[in-house]
Amino acid sequence: MGDGNTGLTARLGSFIAGTDAKEIPDEAFEHAKVAFLDWVAVTVAGKDDPLVLKLIEYANAMGGNEQATILGYGVKKSVSQAALINGSASHALDYDDTLEAFLGHPSVTLFPSLLALSEWKEKAGGDFLAAYLIGLQVGITIAQCAGMEHYMAGWHGTSTIGHLASAAGCAWLLGLDAQQSAYALGVGATQASGLKRVFGTMCKPFHAGRSSQAGLMSALLAEQGFTSAEDALEGPQGFFEVLRGSGNDEPVNRLGNEWGVGDLSQKYHASCHATHSPLEATLAIVEKEKVPLEEIEAIRVQSSQLALSAASKTEAATGLEGKFSIPYCVANALITGQTGTQAFTDEKVRDPAVNELMKKIKVAQDPEMKTLESRVEMETRGGKIHSALVDVLKEVPPLEIKREKVKSKYLDLCEPVMGADKSGALADQILGLEKLKSVRPFAESL
Repeated sequence: MGDGNTGLTARLGSFIAGTDAKEIPDEAFEHAKVAFLDWVAVTVAGKDDPLVLKLIEYANAMGGNEQATILGYGVKKSVSQAALINGSASHALDYDDTLEAFLGHPSVTLFPSLLALSEWKEKAGGDFLAAYLIGLQVGITIAQCAGMEHYMAGWHGTSTIGHLASAAGCAWLLGLDAQQSAYALGVGATQASGLKRVFGTMCKPFHAGRSSQAGLMSALLAEQGFTSAEDALEGPQGFFEVLRGSGNDEPVNRLGNEWGVGDLSQKYHASCHATHSPLEATLAIVEKEKVPLEEIEAIRVQSSQLALSAASKTEAATGLEGKFSIPYCVANALITGQTGTQAFTDEKVRDPAVNELMKKIKVAQDPEMKTLESRVEMETRGGKIHSALVDVLKEVPPLEIKREKVKSKYLDLCEPVMGADKSGALADQILGLEKLKSVRPFAESL
């Protein structure tokens, strides 16, 4: 496979090393700033999750140089530990962005390593954003080469693809040449893992932090001359063959001509993205038809195999499990109207009224459904049926609307933690990040 004698891994290395930030469209940078605003919001909101506290305790035990800021704690750890901790914090609430073409959640794998590295090396804000866009595009390309077969085999794309995206972004930020960049991808590929079996536990957000950390390590090692297979992705027993990817390299031909950042889908419910289409469809029916809660006899949710493989829990014993249960998310939204972070506590998932309504909700796979598409049928007394079809990944708002929606979400999550004045000032800095000559003072302010 490949172009002439140049294989996929090498071609990606050439793209990383050969891309000039000036070649990236201005609109892509605007989307990147909105993505970063969203990432800061969900990281600040997730900073006190028990998972994060355990990782900080682990970092304290390991020691190391104080190089990069842990968001919300006023302390610095090594760049490696900062990427791990901040990355895990940003995915702790499962409230971060999703990109279908990436097979998962890209920003939580890229921003943590790039922020830590930019703070440590005093990189400019524009370079930080460019590194994100380049890492994101490499991740998209590898995910598209792998195909849905990779995700359906049980691999958590956020983790596996995230290792490679982070390696690519960090390689560009460090100024690695094409050979070093290809090696960075190889070092990332040999570490890539992450099982969907662990969804609903601390391991899922850990995947985000670990992929970010491993990608950073891969680039730093490659900078020092650390080698890997030159065909680590496409070669025999390489990434695609072993991790069940199709290996189709056609998407590589589009590198540099497309920037997929505009397709990022931010979340406005604090649960697995596979629960969002059922939520939106249910709420749309209730709003349109004015259905009283007591009139609901049954709710039937039809979703794709992909969505059900991610949000497969029919019951929830903990708030974390509730994020991966379509019946809980739908029932709780109907009864409480809450779909933000306050909806996913151990107390909320034990609410008797919610659990009673969950018994009326049946979820089934529809082989015709694609990605996160979902149809909801609500049956009311008398046998009347209302239905709605939604695919949240296909309904991404334009940039201007997205910016306002994300800023509102950011303020909602950050003001209780940082106060209105600081939250507003930081938002202004983020939306003008390309003006910063050094990211370090900004990172320290977090």
